Formats: sequence, structure tokens, C-alpha cells
Amino acid sequence: MASQPESHCANPQISADVRRAEQCDAAGAHAEAIQHLVAGTHKHDVEATTRLGKRLLVGDRAPCFPKEAAGLIAEASARGGAEAAAVLAVLYAVGASQRHDVGAALESLTVAAERGWAPARAQLEVLSADSQTPAAPPEAAADAGRWRLLAQRVDLGSWRTAPPATQLSASPLVRSYPKFASEPVCRWLVDKARGRLSRALVYEALSREVMVRPTRTNTAAVFNLLDTDLVCVLAQVRMAACLATPLRHFEAATVLHYAEGEEITEHFDFVDPNLPTYEQEIAERGQREVTFLVYLNDDYEGGETAFPRLGISHKGQCGEGLFFVNALADGSADVRTLHAGRPPTRGEKWIVSQFVRNRPLL
Repeated sequence: MASQPESHCANPQISADVRRAEQCDAAGAHAEAIQHLVAGTHKHDVEATTRLGKRLLVGDRAPCFPKEAAGLIAEASARGGAEAAAVLAVLYAVGASQRHDVGAALESLTVAAERGWAPARAQLEVLSADSQTPAAPPEAAADAGRWRLLAQRVDLGSWRTAPPATQLSASPLVRSYPKFASEPVCRWLVDKARGRLSRALVYEALSREVMVRPTRTNTAAVFNLLDTDLVCVLAQVRMAACLATPLRHFEAATVLHYAEGEEITEHFDFVDPNLPTYEQEIAERGQREVTFLVYLNDDYEGGETAFPRLGISHKGQCGEGLFFVNALADGSADVRTLHAGRPPTRGEKWIVSQFVRNRPLL
């Protein structure tokens, strides 16, 4: 199922304040745009409140005030906002609001679907597609009833539980989960990333910048709190169950795309202790302790995940999860985890890459 564009909304009312904000943004006057959204918010304008909350959540042409943003989005949802309810579902799921509860997240997503928010409806279709409960209601069912029935089919318990695993290496630990994600979830993640891809960057801790390097030729789509959705977050919830690690330790998820011939050469994912900024990076963000991969397709040749120092060359299957531990028990770097993403020789490869720190990021 294809991802629904965010413009597929429940016909929000566009007020004069929102129109003025749009005009200011078009002219590059972003501070004035924020002032108009604030004015709309003071008038209890749901669309203005939603837009202001979204911008403050990630610092989009505005200061980044996530706590205040969460309050604005909750207010917009309480006043009937469809998109706001969908954004609030993500905040509930990741713990970026007053509640940290995937049950509350699913309920908020259901409300968004009932209010007509197309991306919320599409997510419920995906999440219920592989359910073991009775069949989904027919398309002809009334909208409100259909979305709530679909939500009832979503087994949140299974998302909170680690699936059966196979160990590829005991030290360093490399573990595979052959049945980590269903094909509908994999297709959803691919479709969500498609069209948002840009050249994958390499983080240089010395300069604290990300940049293009010839060692990495693939493309990537990074999902911040506005780019993600409950399907993506539930995949992270399952990763957290596999690792027994809270979501607060997770960086933003990234979907990687490798066209034929594209690769990332041998590298490490841990924070390099030889860099002069190592201690500051560790103090601020912690060690990048684990890398978790989810293979989203397998209809390609080549493209293995290779660990040359471990003698492992692994071509994952669609829906398979795999993690490896980058650090030793004391948090220091484990150089045995040198690895590479080999280039596909035919077809294209899609994969989720999730970095997990050894301290909370939220």
C-alpha cells in the first residue's frame, strides 16, 4: 500500500491568519509567519495551532520547543483536529508528550482516521493487514465504524514482544529476527521513503558535521518526529523489545536505498575514540551502542551486509531484522564490528537503519 501524501487531509478550515502565514513564508518572512500562527492559535484556530505545533516540534523555520509543541498539538487534537490527532499518536508512542503509551497512540490514530485524515486511515489498513483476528470490515462499512474495527485488530502486544531470533555471532553479538516485520509494513516503509531520498551523508565527529563522502554512494531518508508515523514507531517499539532498551535511546530512523552499484564501504558505527571530540560527543549523546537493520525487500542480487572480521556476509530476507552490538561491556568501541553494505549487482535494496545510544536522547 502506498503512503498517502500529507496533503490528503480532512478539509481543514484555512483562516486569514493561516493564509497570511503562508504568504509570509513564501516571502521568506518566517518570523512574521510564526506571529500569524500565534495569533490564530490565540483565536483557537485548529489549523493554525496544528501548524504552529508542528513547526516548534522540529524547529522548522522556527525555534525548537518540543514540550510547548506537544501541548499545542494536544490542544489542536482536543479541538477536533484530524492531522493533530495523528501527530499526537506519534508523540504518545515515543514518549514526547505527557503520556508514553502505544495504546493511547493507537486510539489517537483511530480518532484521526475517524475525522478523515487519509494517512491515518492508510496506517490502520497496514497495521491490521497481518492480524490473526477476524477479517477486516468490508470497504462498504461506515467510515467511523470501519476504522475502529480495524484498530481493534491491531495486536499491540505482538509489537511489544521480540519475535524468535537466530544468533549469527556470540561475541560481538549479532542476532537475526527472520520474522521481524510483515510484507505490508515493509512496503509501507519503502513507499514512505520513496520520493524523499537524498544522497546519504557521513557524520564527521571532528567537525560535528555530516557530509558527502565517496565511501558512501547510496541514498537515504531520515524520519524526524514529523516525518515518522505510528507504523514506523511500532517497528521501533519491536526493536526496543528485542534489545530491552527504551525508545528514548533511539536516534531518528533512516531508510536506506541502494541502487545497482551503490554501496557503503567498510566502516564502524560507534563513536570513534580516536577523535578529539570523542569525550564531548559521549558526554552529550552517549556511545552508539547498537545498530539495528530491517531488510525491506530481497528481490535483488548482491547487496550483502558484510562483517569481514567476523567472516559474516549476510543477505537479509524481506521483513528480517538484524542487530549487532558496536561497543564492549564498558562502552568502549568494538573494532570487530567493521562492516559494509555491499552494492547490489542487480536490482535495488531497501533497508531500515536504526542507531541506538547507551543513554537517553529525549
